[in-house]
Amino acid sequence: MKLDRQKFELECARACICQRDFISSGISKATLSRALSCGVKPATLGRIARALGVDVLDILEDEEKEVEEHE
Repeated sequence: MKLDRQKFELECARACICQRDFISSGISKATLSRALSCGVKPATLGRIARALGVDVLDILEDEEKEVEEHE
């Protein structure tokens, strides 16, 4: 599962969350980078969404959404 960079950055701005806030939530810079570039496990994506206070679907890359909707 991969984060949509634009949606992720928009939600970070809405929540006034910066990188430091994710680190204090137990999400490393490397994990965020991996989530944006090649993807992470669903549980990790869930932790990122929880830190932002949004639903996972709000930050998931669109291709992933389409696959889930057809399953």
